[in-house]
Amino acid sequence: MGLFLLWFFFGIGILIQAIYLLVIFGKAAFYAGNKSPSTSKNEEGVTVVICAHNEFLNLKTLIPRLFEQDYPVFDVMIVNDRSTDSTKRLLEKMMESYPKLRSVTIKYTPTHVTAKKYALTLGIKVAKHDVILLTDADCLPETNQWIRKMTAPVRNQEKTFAVGFSGYEQKPGFLNNWIQFETLLTGLYYISFGLWKKPFMGIGRNLCYRKDFFMNVKAFKGLWHIEGGDDDLFINQYASGRNTAIVLDPEANTISKPKETRKEYLIQKKRHLSVGKYYSGEDKRKIGLYSFSHALFWLGGLGLLIYVGLVHSWEHFSVVFGIILLRSFLITLIFKAAEKKIQGTKPPKNIWMLDFLYLGYFWILGTISHQAKDIQWK
Repeated sequence: MGLFLLWFFFGIGILIQAIYLLVIFGKAAFYAGNKSPSTSKNEEGVTVVICAHNEFLNLKTLIPRLFEQDYPVFDVMIVNDRSTDSTKRLLEKMMESYPKLRSVTIKYTPTHVTAKKYALTLGIKVAKHDVILLTDADCLPETNQWIRKMTAPVRNQEKTFAVGFSGYEQKPGFLNNWIQFETLLTGLYYISFGLWKKPFMGIGRNLCYRKDFFMNVKAFKGLWHIEGGDDDLFINQYASGRNTAIVLDPEANTISKPKETRKEYLIQKKRHLSVGKYYSGEDKRKIGLYSFSHALFWLGGLGLLIYVGLVHSWEHFSVVFGIILLRSFLITLIFKAAEKKIQGTKPPKNIWMLDFLYLGYFWILGTISHQAKDIQWK
């Protein structure tokens, strides 16, 4: 009976994993669609909105880069959220050099709302243009075509949302290699399902939508009490296959500074993962089914290797080991193709090993994040 269950779990894991890797993730990895056009008919005004809390050094680098964008009509709104560093003085000085730079200062946050959502709502409310493009203070556009390409679906295709990708700087070391892997896997989730017309999340580091829509649906109604989710939960509530476009183009990406210590990274991921419990039931299954089948594959496969090894059934051992090798080759192929398509850079190293470690990462950190009550933005 035990051997039967191991084969059963292993077989179910293989089947579901094959569907995800070849069909769902393959949509992004081998996407043959055209890149977003470099020129567009409607050059409607765009407001770039950035919430910043004690981001003096990052803003000092980011603001000049934003004004190198190759787009005719845009301005930048910085929401200075309760900063105690030199952010305010920096913004006042830079507004003298950049007439299209504006800022609003928040001195306190009402007790019944969360800080990031309050800051973002205020920034969008006073935005000059209807097309809103979001990023974070520690992000940089990959190219000077970022505004043009990220906003093209909203401006020219009558889409409500345009969802883009944001990666992290590549640096030496295991932690950064893991960050590259986990970020790419997350990207494969929302980009692939978005391309299949089943969008369920986006990231605030690279997201575009219309101000009118944001205000008409009363923005974060029902979400004010949740720390985080100003991006993915908002998309989860209102995105559909008809009103959402995925911008799959390395020139439309942003790039962020990665965390450099395990403690900082775990705090960040706990915040990100904590909002997953608020997704719709269908969207929870999109992520959960992959992770569940991933666990079935590895636990069933390792269990079989131990069992048949102990009874010296080397033919069965070779079959199971061969299937594990085949899947390791397949996931490496998919991730390499996806990295090239999404970011145009080198893929993480030792993808097969990182995939195995993901087994513990998802179930342990996911459980901790699901139960966490001490989540904060800044």
